[in-house]
Amino acid sequence: MDDSKEKAEYDGPSKSQLKRDSHALQAMGKELVEMSEGKLQKFNLPEALEEAIYEARRLKSREAKRRHLQYIGKLMRISDIGDIQTTLDKMDHQSLTYRQHFAELEQWRDRLINGGNTAIDEFVNDHSLADRQKLRNLQRQACRCRLRNFWRSASEWSFTNSSMAVFPPLISLSRHCSNSAKC
Repeated sequence: MDDSKEKAEYDGPSKSQLKRDSHALQAMGKELVEMSEGKLQKFNLPEALEEAIYEARRLKSREAKRRHLQYIGKLMRISDIGDIQTTLDKMDHQSLTYRQHFAELEQWRDRLINGGNTAIDEFVNDHSLADRQKLRNLQRQACRCRLRNFWRSASEWSFTNSSMAVFPPLISLSRHCSNSAKC
């Protein structure tokens, strides 16, 4: 009878688990503090957390920085960190989220190369920040490369250059050929 009473009186996570969670949030906060400005801008952070991150960057004292990281961890405990964790996972090349996201990007790339204007229209409808003119130019250049037997390079549009005007998560379709002089 005492066993069933103990099971019914679950008080939540243990103190040790809460401490592990707190340390994990502090580590995430430290990662945000040490992140470059360009990467940090990709996060949708609450204003108080963003201010705390910039403040931590200014601190020089090791102890002050440690205490401030604890404060950032506290702010993260009271904030919704789901979006932050998802964005961090998309930036980590080893994570499953990143690999799934990259596979989706490759599928869109192939659809844009092969699908013509209908694929571009679908993409623009799905992603309002997309630049239709830039996508059409890239698609035409890829077709030219394909006609000139540079299909391999045309199908390997690079995702490395920044083209936020096309679509923020679609890192880039800007390098369509490995050697633009050939196309």
